[in-house]
Amino acid sequence: MPLSAAVPPSPAPDVVGSPGLWLVSIAVLVALLLADFAVTHRPHEVSMREAVGWSAFYLSLPVVFAAWLWSAAGSDRALEFMTGFVVEKSLSVDNLFVFMLLLAVFAVPSDVQQRVLLFGIVGALVLRGVFIAAGAAMLAAGTWAFLVFGLILFASAVKILHEALTGSVVVHEVSGMRSVRLLRRLMPVTDDYRGTRLTVREHGRRALTPLAVVVVAVFATDMVFAVDSVPAVYGITDDPYLVFATNAFALLGLRALYFVLHTALAKLVHLNHGLAVILAFIGTKLVLHWAHGIWPGVPEIPTPVSLAVIIGVLGTVVLTSLRSRRRAERHHRAKPSAHQPSAKATTPQD
Repeated sequence: MPLSAAVPPSPAPDVVGSPGLWLVSIAVLVALLLADFAVTHRPHEVSMREAVGWSAFYLSLPVVFAAWLWSAAGSDRALEFMTGFVVEKSLSVDNLFVFMLLLAVFAVPSDVQQRVLLFGIVGALVLRGVFIAAGAAMLAAGTWAFLVFGLILFASAVKILHEALTGSVVVHEVSGMRSVRLLRRLMPVTDDYRGTRLTVREHGRRALTPLAVVVVAVFATDMVFAVDSVPAVYGITDDPYLVFATNAFALLGLRALYFVLHTALAKLVHLNHGLAVILAFIGTKLVLHWAHGIWPGVPEIPTPVSLAVIIGVLGTVVLTSLRSRRRAERHHRAKPSAHQPSAKATTPQD
């Protein structure tokens, strides 16, 4: 039997996205991004009330979309979308942690931080759009693409778990990034921020502001996250439109979610452990799906099971992180201070 007969190209999936739905979705996405740019046009510090309000708005959108999807395309597609959204949202939280490191390294003023985050979101959407199109082309070529995606996720899981266990920092040295070094060679960079401006005219020539440098650094990290993100969602659904929708809904609310979770992010000490487990699980699901196409006796992992496992892992990560944090705080309080006077010295004498 020839190999081409053993590994047939994957059949065209029953996709949700019609050309009209794609156009409407992209138009709504652009409108929401323009609204975000209008909100961040005037530099200001984001209050918790503002951040919570925008976060609630953006979290309600995928719920409404899933309800519409349930009525229009059935419960299976709606469940695939919500599972993919949960995966993307959990990966985006890790993306936020890297953004937090970048904002700290570049000492970005608090009143322009949301502008940097918005540029990062736009860059992530563009890059993931490219990866989604490439993934769809690979899947159309044959089921071997599922094996490739699975191996990518296994490699990403090992890398993330190694970083989590060794405690290595994701952003080791921003100035060492090739993109940042190249940018500084091409144009001069001002010493201070100039509001939300990316370039200014100084001493008769055009110069970049530090805001432009940090935006390039954010774009560079976006590319790394896109490599993990898109194959992970293709492990949930083979519909390119749903992959696009999960990415869009997960990324749109990141700007506001950052300010809500800013203090909580540091407490999720086991987040990367959980993400490594999730990526390895989805990688296993992809490999089994590929094998099932060749040997029908190989079992597949249903989408409801995937959703239960992912939510279970995330819940476990939150609980273990909080428990570890409380244990560390108790240990810190119990440790005697070198400057604390002894009880005998503070006891009043007769």
